[in-house]
Amino acid sequence: MKKVNTFGIQFVIRKHRIKEGTAPIYARVTVNTSRCEISVKRRILVSSWNNGKGIATGKSPEITALNAYLEQVRSQLAGHYQDLVSERKKVTAEAIKNRFIGFDESEKTLMELIDFHNIRMDSNLKWGTQKNYFTTKKYVELFLKRKFKKSDIYLSDLNYKFISDFEYFLRKYKPEDHHRPMGNNTVMKHIERLRKMINMAVRMEWIEKDPFSLFKAKFIKKGREFLTKDELNTIEERDFEIERLQQVKDIFVFSCYTGLAYIDVMRLTPDNIRKGIDGMNWIYTQREKTSTPVRVPILKKAQKIIDTYKSHPRSKVKGTLFPNFSNQKLNSYLKEIADLCGINKNLTFHIARHTFATTVTLSNGVPIESVSKMLGHTDLRTTQIYAKVVEKKISDDMSQLQQKLNTGNKNSKGKSRKIR
Repeated sequence: MKKVNTFGIQFVIRKHRIKEGTAPIYARVTVNTSRCEISVKRRILVSSWNNGKGIATGKSPEITALNAYLEQVRSQLAGHYQDLVSERKKVTAEAIKNRFIGFDESEKTLMELIDFHNIRMDSNLKWGTQKNYFTTKKYVELFLKRKFKKSDIYLSDLNYKFISDFEYFLRKYKPEDHHRPMGNNTVMKHIERLRKMINMAVRMEWIEKDPFSLFKAKFIKKGREFLTKDELNTIEERDFEIERLQQVKDIFVFSCYTGLAYIDVMRLTPDNIRKGIDGMNWIYTQREKTSTPVRVPILKKAQKIIDTYKSHPRSKVKGTLFPNFSNQKLNSYLKEIADLCGINKNLTFHIARHTFATTVTLSNGVPIESVSKMLGHTDLRTTQIYAKVVEKKISDDMSQLQQKLNTGNKNSKGKSRKIR
């Protein structure tokens, strides 16, 4: 059976935008359940508007001309509706609006939105963040192909069920390569990126209703993994015959004593080392992620590693302090190092930053404000996460001590009874 559309046009005024007694006039177009409003670039005295009939009241030449103009707009909108029907194209209020304002002959699609966002954001986002958006795009494409057997979908077809189905797809997706299935927070990150792009479409009026309006992201709070003092010492004291492992170990330990993230360590050059206020060497740089200035005094262990690679051929060619490794390779080598050192943790380079915040600084009494500055945090609350980790460690240690004391007391009582 041929589908019959319900179509209507009504002229309304925006009373919340009244200026000097006049309000702007909009054409409200409705097709089935979709609706949009289009500015007709005219204003009218609120007292001269008949809201029920959607026309201006009065007999002055200006009122007559305005009502004639509104009828022309109505005729044009109706003509665009008929054109879409005759062309057998998807008929929506947004499609009619686009034809009326000459914006686009076709309705915007999800992949058009994603490409537009990624091109537009190219100059505003760091490469690491851009790369994540490209990955999200890949999963959207896979989802469309498997769920709908097509490569794209109109923005107007997006709804809560689409978002829910996409989430389910990500949770059940089994990678064909060596990567593990996605955890909850990884799934939520992809959903969050899609949400940001949909928000852009809403702001640009490419879509009327936000499909995310009822969706709530559910992130699972995880503790910050870090190395204990003994684990850090184990790695420091281990020498590797394999050159790549020794280099990665040294760079990792350097980060444990400076708190710098992977990309910030790889970008360091001799120019970043300067004399500080105390006459000692400091690192002067800024975080790649946030462009926040970072000033870190160089501890002796970190300085020793800098000196080790001062004349390294790969460092000299690149003009950097250390030989460069990709983040993927570096983390892969760190897993080898963890196995060889008997450390039962998923060792990644970012753990070095966490170790600096907890084991190296906060646990040794460095004020949280100083740690926050050295980490380049823009909000002290971010650093307080590490402080809570340290408090939890102290609590666990004291609980173990209490158990030992309790055991000791029981043994003492037992011996006392034997003496009697």
